[in-house]
Amino acid sequence: MNHPAFISTLDIFKIGIGPSSSHTLGPMKAANAFLEKMQTGAPANARIRCTLKGSLAYTGKGHSTDQALVLGLNGYDPENLADVNMESLLASLWKQKTVTNLANETLLFSPADDIIFDRGEPLPQHPNGMIFEVIDTNGAVFYTETYFSIGGGFITRLRNIDKIVAPLQIESSMAIPFPFSSGAQMIQMSRESGLSIAQMKAANEREYQSSGSLKTGLYAAWKAMRNSVEQGLTTEGVLPGGIKVLRRAKTLHDQIVSRPDKANVTDWLCAYAMAVSEENAAGHRVVTAPTNGAAGVIPAVLYYMVVHHGIEQEDIHEFLLVAGAIGGLIKTRSSISGAEVGCQGEVGSASSMAAAGLCAIRGGSTEQVENAAEIALEHHLGLTCDPVHALVQVPCIERNGFGAVKAYTAASLARRGSGQHFMSLDNCMAAMKQTGLEMSIKFKETSLGGLAVSNTEC
Repeated sequence: MNHPAFISTLDIFKIGIGPSSSHTLGPMKAANAFLEKMQTGAPANARIRCTLKGSLAYTGKGHSTDQALVLGLNGYDPENLADVNMESLLASLWKQKTVTNLANETLLFSPADDIIFDRGEPLPQHPNGMIFEVIDTNGAVFYTETYFSIGGGFITRLRNIDKIVAPLQIESSMAIPFPFSSGAQMIQMSRESGLSIAQMKAANEREYQSSGSLKTGLYAAWKAMRNSVEQGLTTEGVLPGGIKVLRRAKTLHDQIVSRPDKANVTDWLCAYAMAVSEENAAGHRVVTAPTNGAAGVIPAVLYYMVVHHGIEQEDIHEFLLVAGAIGGLIKTRSSISGAEVGCQGEVGSASSMAAAGLCAIRGGSTEQVENAAEIALEHHLGLTCDPVHALVQVPCIERNGFGAVKAYTAASLARRGSGQHFMSLDNCMAAMKQTGLEMSIKFKETSLGGLAVSNTEC
């Protein structure tokens, strides 16, 4: 019997570095995993080669994929990069031209020569493929592994991709008390148990970790979100990447603070969301929520509720648990990857999750929460991923602000209703998946169409 899948809220909300969860965080984790699994006993003067396929090949430069690979192959992950000068570290690693594996063997690795951006046919299993090889001096392959970055910082190996869901390597929910794998099941189980979505999700989480561990993880995610908002609100300058996009969140926030009587919720949400998105674009630490490209939406809504409505720690935990539950449903039933379904899967998913979390902490019923999630997702259907110059800047930064505003609107609209509505969340997720399948590859994080090819030099 097949059992529904379980994805932890703490896997949905992971602390990472910008600018992309699928193009930066995922490749870093893949490179680190390859380093750990690498077969020992390599021939003398063997070298490591990494070939990037599909979307990674087209937009990897703009998303710092090559830098992520260098960091991962040298044993770094986002957790040990918190207080590191990234520019200095990368400059040093770029020059050393070698990598040391876990058996203390030294292999040759020159990023400029050994990271190949292959714009040929993508691997058939997924648009974000990476082929790692250890080759000898004659070019013969000594050891190889193929990884896929499948959205939100999740990765999988080639040997596992046909055995996982959505595609995602996740736990079976056979052991959890509330194994809902659809919006309809979520509503039914809530009615039968008398528990809220957050209570059911917390009960499921406790099958894999203690209550204390869960609370600690949720607090760490929120703390990182809050820090990224506040850091972005106090930082000015030009974002990296060469197109000279100015940071605007601080200026916008300063204007609002100087005349709060002239500000509305839209102003505040845009300032907060853009602050996080600018931090992400700068390559700084953010929380995948559920991806880096959409990292500003959920922190913006949550920060607004903390600062302007004084919600408590329990409300924050409830918000994140509900958002995580909705994110898990979208991940398993559709996708959160821009390379798979466009930005509807990134900002659309984030807006849906934020709407659900907000509706819940404002007293919405399970039916109203499901409705809020559906409304927000529905009004992102068909949204393309067409970043200019392959950078997570235009239109991504402003788009996070709009995602936050739509989330707030969706939650408000749902709470005004009974929870009964025509289009279900399940049907909306199915529509997003089908729309993504039929969407041209030009609009799925390849920078081959849309805004990415519409900008002109003045």
